Amino acid sequence: MQLNSALVPPPRALLFDVFGTCVNWRKSVTESLVTECNRALENPSKLIPPVARSGAGKKDWADFAQRWRNTYITFVASIAKDPTIPWKTIDEHHHDSLKELLDEAGLVDLWTPEEVRDLSLVWHRLEPWNDSADGIGELSKVASTCTLSNGNLSLLRDLKAFGDLPFTHLFSAEQFNSYKPSPRVYLGAVGKLGLEPRDCAMVAAHLGDLKAAKACGLRAIYVERPGEEGWNQEMIAQAKQDGWVDLWVPLVEKGGDGKDVSLDGFLTVATRLGIEIEKKGKDGANASL
Repeated sequence: MQLNSALVPPPRALLFDVFGTCVNWRKSVTESLVTECNRALENPSKLIPPVARSGAGKKDWADFAQRWRNTYITFVASIAKDPTIPWKTIDEHHHDSLKELLDEAGLVDLWTPEEVRDLSLVWHRLEPWNDSADGIGELSKVASTCTLSNGNLSLLRDLKAFGDLPFTHLFSAEQFNSYKPSPRVYLGAVGKLGLEPRDCAMVAAHLGDLKAAKACGLRAIYVERPGEEGWNQEMIAQAKQDGWVDLWVPLVEKGGDGKDVSLDGFLTVATRLGIEIEKKGKDGANASL
């Protein structure tokens, strides 16, 4: 397969966004909220006021999870823009914002402070996308595979272990005293690797992240994930037209026969970087893809 000229020579390091790109935060967080809500409501020893009990039972926890995520997006953008804002880790933000959201929803009595703190750490226990572990493993054969996430290092270590994600390096924005999309984060990671920006590619499911990395001289690999892109359709179309994304992996593309073909995230990235992937068949034998 002939590579996009922008990917020749291939990147020596791949820097991965994590939330949404490597892990399905929406599914994991929503399921944990539902599970912990049901556990609290079914616990006969819990004294939950009637209003809170009724509200919890009717709560749209998927919407709550999205609102929780939205507070994170606002938080990191503000610190990236204004370094005078007092520093908080992502763990601290997740805990503080969860308490605020529960207060707004009238659900402060649903869980104890200890339970709220444990629930705030659900972001350490996020399920990877199906292709993440195998895809990172394949890509690690030809390049350094590194997280470049706003998540703090302890969170990233836990996600790596929880999802069995074979990254070669873990980089966190906290190492550079800012958050993406600050240039300090992208260039800081490049510097840690002892490379030049052009030697590295950012891998993300968010065009805003990639645009910021591209402005720093990194190459850009877009891997579409369900529900993750924050840009509207007009902005997405403009990005495609402008051609600044070096490799674009959609969820589905048209095959040679005109039919839709489902792609496979990081595994598709690997094949398009020229990696021959061996996949076990039904009889256990290896077959090259």
